Amino acid sequence: MDTATDLQARVQSAYSQIAESTIDPPFPTGRTLAEDVGYPADLINSLPSVSVGTFCGVSNVSLFADIDAQSVVLDVGCGAGLDSVVAARRAAKVIGVDFSASMLRLAAQAVHEAGLDAKVTLLRCQAQQLPLVDASVDVAMVNGIFNLNPNRQQIFQELARVIRPGGNLFVAEIVLKETMLEEDLKNPTNWFT
Repeated sequence: MDTATDLQARVQSAYSQIAESTIDPPFPTGRTLAEDVGYPADLINSLPSVSVGTFCGVSNVSLFADIDAQSVVLDVGCGAGLDSVVAARRAAKVIGVDFSASMLRLAAQAVHEAGLDAKVTLLRCQAQQLPLVDASVDVAMVNGIFNLNPNRQQIFQELARVIRPGGNLFVAEIVLKETMLEEDLKNPTNWFT
Protein backbone atom coordinates (compact mmCIF):
# COMPACT_ATOMS: atom_id res chain seq x y z
CA MET A 1 0.00 0.00 0.00
CA ASP A 2 1.60 3.24 -1.13
CA THR A 3 -0.21 5.86 0.93
CA ALA A 4 -3.03 6.37 3.39
CA THR A 5 -4.97 7.96 0.54
CA ASP A 6 -4.54 4.82 -1.59
CA LEU A 7 -5.80 2.65 1.26
CA GLN A 8 -8.83 4.86 1.84
CA ALA A 9 -9.69 4.78 -1.86
CA ARG A 10 -9.48 0.98 -1.93
CA VAL A 11 -11.58 0.61 1.21
CA GLN A 12 -14.17 3.06 -0.08
CA SER A 13 -14.32 1.22 -3.39
CA ALA A 14 -14.73 -2.16 -1.65
CA TYR A 15 -17.58 -0.95 0.56
CA SER A 16 -19.30 0.78 -2.34
CA GLN A 17 -19.07 -2.42 -4.39
CA ILE A 18 -20.53 -4.41 -1.48
CA ALA A 19 -23.44 -1.95 -1.33
CA GLU A 20 -23.95 -2.23 -5.08
CA SER A 21 -23.64 -6.05 -4.97
CA THR A 22 -20.96 -5.94 -7.68
CA ILE A 23 -18.40 -8.09 -5.83
CA ASP A 24 -18.33 -10.98 -3.45
CA PRO A 25 -17.32 -9.36 -0.17
CA PRO A 26 -13.73 -10.05 0.90
CA PHE A 27 -15.02 -10.58 4.47
CA PRO A 28 -18.27 -11.80 6.07
CA THR A 29 -21.32 -9.53 5.71
CA GLY A 30 -25.08 -9.63 6.03
CA ARG A 31 -27.54 -11.41 8.28
CA THR A 32 -25.23 -14.27 9.23
CA LEU A 33 -22.57 -11.80 10.36
CA ALA A 34 -25.14 -9.75 12.31
CA GLU A 35 -26.29 -12.89 14.13
CA ASP A 36 -22.69 -14.01 14.71
CA VAL A 37 -21.81 -10.72 16.44
CA GLY A 38 -24.84 -10.86 18.73
CA TYR A 39 -27.85 -9.20 17.14
CA PRO A 40 -30.86 -11.34 18.14
CA ALA A 41 -32.80 -12.94 15.29
CA ASP A 42 -36.07 -11.31 16.37
CA LEU A 43 -34.44 -7.87 16.22
CA ILE A 44 -32.89 -8.61 12.81
CA ASN A 45 -36.31 -9.73 11.56
CA SER A 46 -37.74 -6.33 12.56
CA LEU A 47 -35.10 -4.34 10.64
CA PRO A 48 -35.22 -3.30 6.98
CA SER A 49 -33.69 -6.08 4.91
CA VAL A 50 -31.53 -3.58 3.01
CA SER A 51 -29.67 -2.68 6.21
CA VAL A 52 -29.29 -6.31 7.26
CA GLY A 53 -28.22 -7.64 3.87
CA THR A 54 -25.07 -5.53 3.65
CA PHE A 55 -24.21 -5.29 7.35
CA CYS A 56 -20.41 -5.05 7.70
CA GLY A 57 -19.90 -4.34 11.41
CA VAL A 58 -17.76 -6.24 13.88
CA SER A 59 -20.05 -6.17 16.91
CA ASN A 60 -23.50 -5.23 18.16
CA VAL A 61 -22.45 -1.75 19.30
CA SER A 62 -25.93 -0.25 19.00
CA LEU A 63 -27.20 -2.77 21.55
CA PHE A 64 -24.55 -2.17 24.21
CA ALA A 65 -24.34 1.61 23.71
CA ASP A 66 -25.97 3.56 26.54
CA ILE A 67 -28.65 5.48 24.63
CA ASP A 68 -31.61 7.20 26.25
CA ALA A 69 -34.65 8.93 24.77
CA GLN A 70 -32.99 12.39 24.87
CA SER A 71 -29.70 11.32 23.25
CA VAL A 72 -28.26 12.72 20.06
CA VAL A 73 -26.31 9.77 18.64
CA LEU A 74 -23.54 9.79 16.05
CA ASP A 75 -23.05 6.55 14.08
CA VAL A 76 -19.60 6.80 12.47
CA GLY A 77 -19.24 4.48 9.48
CA CYS A 78 -22.98 3.82 9.45
CA GLY A 79 -22.86 1.74 6.27
CA ALA A 80 -26.35 0.59 5.25
CA GLY A 81 -27.82 1.89 8.49
CA LEU A 82 -28.42 -1.12 10.73
CA ASP A 83 -26.96 0.50 13.86
CA SER A 84 -28.52 3.87 13.00
CA VAL A 85 -31.98 2.31 12.82
CA VAL A 86 -31.48 0.38 16.06
CA ALA A 87 -30.24 3.51 17.84
CA ALA A 88 -33.02 5.71 16.42
CA ARG A 89 -35.61 3.49 18.05
CA ARG A 90 -34.22 4.65 21.43
CA ALA A 91 -32.68 8.08 20.77
CA ALA A 92 -34.03 11.56 20.10
CA LYS A 93 -31.86 11.92 16.99
CA VAL A 94 -29.24 9.91 15.08
CA ILE A 95 -26.63 11.27 12.70
CA GLY A 96 -25.20 8.55 10.49
CA VAL A 97 -22.01 9.31 8.58
CA ASP A 98 -20.21 7.24 5.96
CA PHE A 99 -17.73 7.81 3.15
CA SER A 100 -19.58 5.61 0.66
CA ALA A 101 -22.42 7.22 -1.29
CA SER A 102 -23.64 3.74 -2.21
CA MET A 103 -23.89 2.67 1.43
CA LEU A 104 -25.64 5.92 2.33
CA ARG A 105 -28.26 5.29 -0.37
CA LEU A 106 -29.01 1.95 1.29
CA ALA A 107 -29.06 3.59 4.73
CA ALA A 108 -31.54 6.21 3.47
CA GLN A 109 -33.76 3.43 2.14
CA ALA A 110 -33.54 1.56 5.46
CA VAL A 111 -34.32 4.68 7.50
CA HIS A 112 -37.32 5.41 5.29
CA GLU A 113 -38.61 1.82 5.45
CA ALA A 114 -38.29 1.93 9.24
CA GLY A 115 -40.32 5.16 9.37
CA LEU A 116 -37.46 7.05 11.04
CA ASP A 117 -36.85 9.85 8.51
CA ALA A 118 -37.63 12.54 11.11
CA LYS A 119 -35.08 11.13 13.57
CA VAL A 120 -32.13 10.21 11.33
CA THR A 121 -29.84 12.46 9.33
CA LEU A 122 -27.31 10.87 6.97
CA LEU A 123 -24.14 12.65 5.86
CA ARG A 124 -21.35 11.69 3.50
CA CYS A 125 -17.91 12.42 4.93
CA GLN A 126 -14.63 10.96 6.08
CA ALA A 127 -14.54 9.92 9.75
CA GLN A 128 -11.54 12.17 10.31
CA GLN A 129 -13.47 15.22 9.03
CA LEU A 130 -16.89 15.22 10.68
CA PRO A 131 -19.17 18.06 9.49
CA LEU A 132 -20.56 18.63 13.00
CA VAL A 133 -20.19 21.45 15.46
CA ASP A 134 -18.19 21.00 18.65
CA ALA A 135 -19.88 19.21 21.57
CA SER A 136 -22.98 18.41 19.51
CA VAL A 137 -23.55 14.70 20.26
CA ASP A 138 -24.26 12.78 23.45
CA VAL A 139 -23.26 9.32 22.25
CA ALA A 140 -20.96 8.24 19.42
CA MET A 141 -20.86 4.68 18.09
CA VAL A 142 -18.12 3.22 15.92
CA ASN A 143 -18.63 -0.32 14.66
CA GLY A 144 -15.42 -1.42 13.00
CA ILE A 145 -13.80 1.40 11.02
CA PHE A 146 -10.48 1.87 12.80
CA ASN A 147 -8.89 -1.27 11.36
CA LEU A 148 -9.52 0.03 7.82
CA ASN A 149 -8.55 3.66 8.29
CA PRO A 150 -4.94 4.73 8.78
CA ASN A 151 -6.08 8.12 10.16
CA ARG A 152 -7.01 6.74 13.57
CA GLN A 153 -5.57 9.59 15.59
CA GLN A 154 -7.50 12.18 13.58
CA ILE A 155 -10.70 10.15 14.00
CA PHE A 156 -10.26 10.08 17.78
CA GLN A 157 -9.57 13.83 17.75
CA GLU A 158 -12.75 14.45 15.79
CA LEU A 159 -14.77 12.25 18.12
CA ALA A 160 -13.37 14.12 21.14
CA ARG A 161 -14.34 17.38 19.45
CA VAL A 162 -17.97 16.49 18.66
CA ILE A 163 -18.89 14.56 21.82
CA ARG A 164 -20.23 16.88 24.51
CA PRO A 165 -18.57 16.93 27.94
CA GLY A 166 -19.90 13.93 29.83
CA GLY A 167 -20.90 12.19 26.60
CA ASN A 168 -19.94 8.63 25.71
CA LEU A 169 -18.08 6.80 22.97
CA PHE A 170 -18.85 3.14 22.24
CA VAL A 171 -16.39 1.39 19.94
CA ALA A 172 -16.11 -2.14 18.61
CA GLU A 173 -13.14 -3.25 16.55
CA ILE A 174 -11.16 -6.24 15.37
CA VAL A 175 -7.71 -6.31 16.96
CA LEU A 176 -4.71 -8.32 15.76
CA LYS A 177 -3.03 -10.50 18.35
CA GLU A 178 0.32 -10.31 16.56
CA THR A 179 2.16 -7.53 14.75
CA MET A 180 2.01 -7.73 10.97
CA LEU A 181 5.22 -7.60 8.97
CA GLU A 182 5.83 -4.37 7.05
CA GLU A 183 5.53 -6.14 3.68
CA ASP A 184 2.18 -7.62 4.77
CA LEU A 185 0.90 -4.15 5.70
CA LYS A 186 1.67 -2.97 2.17
CA ASN A 187 -0.44 -5.74 0.60
CA PRO A 188 -3.99 -4.35 0.11
CA THR A 189 -5.51 -7.83 0.44
CA ASN A 190 -4.38 -8.03 4.06
CA TRP A 191 -6.49 -5.03 4.99
CA PHE A 192 -9.63 -7.05 4.22
CA THR A 193 -8.90 -10.50 5.65
